[in-house]
Amino acid sequence: MVAFSDSIGSQQPSNGVSAPDASVLLATTPASGQRRLFGRAFYESIGSPKMVLAPMVDQSEFAWRVLTRSYMTPESSRNLLAYTPMLHSRMFNETPKFRDNHFQPVRSGLASVPTPAESSPSEIYLDGNPKIDRPLIVQFCSNLPSDFLEAARYVQPFCDAVDLNLGCPQGIARKGKYGAFLQEDWDLVCSLVNTLHKSLDVPVTAKMRILETKEKTLEYARTIVSAGASILTVHGRQRDQKGHKTGLADWSVIRYLRKNLPQDTVLFANGNILRYEDIAKCLEATGADGVMSAEGNLYDPTIFAEAPAVGDEGREYWRGRDGKGGYRMDAVFRRYMDILYKYVLERPLPPREPLFLPSDTVARNEALSNGHDEADGQPPAKKQKRDNTNNKQAKTTSPNLLSMQAHLFHLLRPLVAKHHDVRDALARSRAGDIPAFENVLHLVEKAVKQGLLEYESHPENYEDSHDASDEQKEEHMSDESSLAAVRACKRPWWVCQPYVRPLPKEALEKGSLTLSKKEKKRLEEAEQLARKTRLEPDGKVETEKMGSSQEQVEIPKEGLVCG
Repeated sequence: MVAFSDSIGSQQPSNGVSAPDASVLLATTPASGQRRLFGRAFYESIGSPKMVLAPMVDQSEFAWRVLTRSYMTPESSRNLLAYTPMLHSRMFNETPKFRDNHFQPVRSGLASVPTPAESSPSEIYLDGNPKIDRPLIVQFCSNLPSDFLEAARYVQPFCDAVDLNLGCPQGIARKGKYGAFLQEDWDLVCSLVNTLHKSLDVPVTAKMRILETKEKTLEYARTIVSAGASILTVHGRQRDQKGHKTGLADWSVIRYLRKNLPQDTVLFANGNILRYEDIAKCLEATGADGVMSAEGNLYDPTIFAEAPAVGDEGREYWRGRDGKGGYRMDAVFRRYMDILYKYVLERPLPPREPLFLPSDTVARNEALSNGHDEADGQPPAKKQKRDNTNNKQAKTTSPNLLSMQAHLFHLLRPLVAKHHDVRDALARSRAGDIPAFENVLHLVEKAVKQGLLEYESHPENYEDSHDASDEQKEEHMSDESSLAAVRACKRPWWVCQPYVRPLPKEALEKGSLTLSKKEKKRLEEAEQLARKTRLEPDGKVETEKMGSSQEQVEIPKEGLVCG
């Protein structure tokens, strides 16, 4: 065992891994000669954010990040750090089309490695826009230090740091030797991190999964931090915990890292974050500096926002008689569309009626009904036909438009399970076909109106009836059953809410839990919905051509959990 100094001076065992020189790790001046902050000083410089929007393949793109930030106050939005989707470093480095289709910081594209001086204010476009999309970290998967460095140089003028994905557990990562399948090659991990630490103008960070023991996890974490990672994000699940075997993240291992890593290490916790209340619980349980949410945000982009005070709900937030509530799906959908109009399409927002409230006057309700309901949710046929004739639908390459359908199936999951007309209209909507998505929005508004009126007439149909003994039983079963989480998160179908994954087999194999006929039918309908809409629960993989060569590279696509 060779002892070496980590980035803040403590002695750590190398476990046989070739360690970078301590003087390199302590340096704050990269090859460019620019002074750069590191570690906790860097974290404090971006506002010491406690809430972190995770990197999600094709799903944490610019428009979704802006939507998530939009539910926070201008002051608290700086308390949210966001990551881009995971990008393939070799494809990004060698294929201009891939760069232009996945990262759009300037209007002219990234034909060559840019410098800050080259980007005039009129050129600034979407990703990393300093007014609306910071702080931001760009994440790459990689297994070659030179590829990783060159890809990072393209993005460093437009972000606050560059992250290395060490957590992707999917088969595509095994084949490509990246993500969680680098955890057997600590020398390579060390080289990847340290190369960027020495040579990049912005800090390098890393995201990993826990290993088979907490002691081994600690050694691995020390290696990454010692190589120069300014922030370490730890997903509290092991590499084989994915799909139906996802299970619960182990916060105790993250707590163990917090106690045993150098005190100045900036540590983020990831896993088990389904709703806003979980953020504080995780911070307390792990001692982490920040908490990252992936799937929780995917189903409810308002997850980082505090609920408005009673009486201040307005038209976007719904609160029931029991005090539980959440943001309305029609409101979030509408805001999402407006963000796309304003920033991506750069078109004027279409005129819209105020969102429906049961307290509206009878005259207004009748006006809304006369204006839309007679058409059964369809735009005026004549106008729609003229629009389609004059504007042939071109195939879009915008990552923000390509992600729309997948985002909306996540957001509207409970609603489309009940309203099949919405499900079918969304399934028919193609990327870039804005009128089609506007039609879906109108159908959603109509459905939410129906739900609100139903609640006013029969609120008892939407309220959960259970006693204290049920809660105690569920708490006792918390490691074996998702019942308690389902009860805590459940809202009426028109309110944004997380998807609670069943824990592995939900104790079915033990015979201690059986599903009723109704529950089995609901599970089968959910699986059929995923197949019908071509959304694969565990994601999918597509091949893309590398640069000007004929080499094909497999790229993870939306829905694939990579970390």
